[in-house]
Amino acid sequence: MKVIALKKPGGLDNLVVEERAEPQPKTGEILVRWRASSLNYHDYIVAKGGIPVIHDRIPMSDGAGEVVAVGEGVTQWQPGDKVMSLFYPQWLEGRPGTAKLAALTGETIDGCAVELACLPESAVTAMPVGLTFAEAATLPCAGVTAWRALMVEGGLKAGDTVLVQGTGGMSMIALQLAKAAGAYVFATSSSDDKLERLKALGADELVNYRTDSDWGKTINRLSGGGVDHVLDAGGGATLNQSVEAARVDGKVTLIGILGGRTATVDVPALFFKHLHINGIAVGSAAMQRDLVAAMNVNHIKPVLDRSFPLEALGDAFRYQETNAHFGKIVVEF
Repeated sequence: MKVIALKKPGGLDNLVVEERAEPQPKTGEILVRWRASSLNYHDYIVAKGGIPVIHDRIPMSDGAGEVVAVGEGVTQWQPGDKVMSLFYPQWLEGRPGTAKLAALTGETIDGCAVELACLPESAVTAMPVGLTFAEAATLPCAGVTAWRALMVEGGLKAGDTVLVQGTGGMSMIALQLAKAAGAYVFATSSSDDKLERLKALGADELVNYRTDSDWGKTINRLSGGGVDHVLDAGGGATLNQSVEAARVDGKVTLIGILGGRTATVDVPALFFKHLHINGIAVGSAAMQRDLVAAMNVNHIKPVLDRSFPLEALGDAFRYQETNAHFGKIVVEF
């Protein structure tokens, strides 16, 4: 079988295609044939060597495929079932904890850049009905993160206002989920062309952060005093603007570091606006199942940008570096 292995010390040129023996499922395991994966910023940092992993680690946290065999004692799945990976396969439900977060797909354990993999039967969920493998492969990281930010931690309700930043996968699915729930959505981008595409997806208010350096104040004004839910994807480059955009008693969810790992924050603004600042990293299997149920009801289709073959994973990451994409970049096997 074909597999991508990351050689130390990391780097896109160290993503090596290898042939390995096909695994066989043990008791309680399923054998999954991965059909697609999608690129997340976390995967990129792993591939570049920014997060240390063991030699020959198989990268990629997201996967969608089909069960081809089951081991003894497996009751949840049968051959032919379409499934998705879990970012944290040991976090099945409830609040996060150290033990639940110890296994992280594509980092502390092998990921989905492989044709066949043996997994515990609890380490996957069903795919949404009607999605392709490529579309489903965009959900375990970006989709669950957006769901948790809006629905689990945010308690989003119809009529709420939401701010999404940029046109990466998490922001795109967050826009779709928020609109399906009846929210009013503000969206930012540095590209007027991308803003028009966001409008076509349902965004209600659009702001170009490149031409408007005080876009946080602009969104606060346009929303009549600030938005209820801010999904901050930029970290150091966006946090102060996110605080400015939020309403009094609003929620700012820290999700990404696309604009830097560190930030200087106006601390008095945090407590005089009575803000709820919450950092999250993806979510549990239960959250993923709830996301799937919501997508089934609302017939949401993830936005795909471009597909690469598995063997060209390094080229896919190089394309990601250009920031030209709109939606998710996928690799298909």
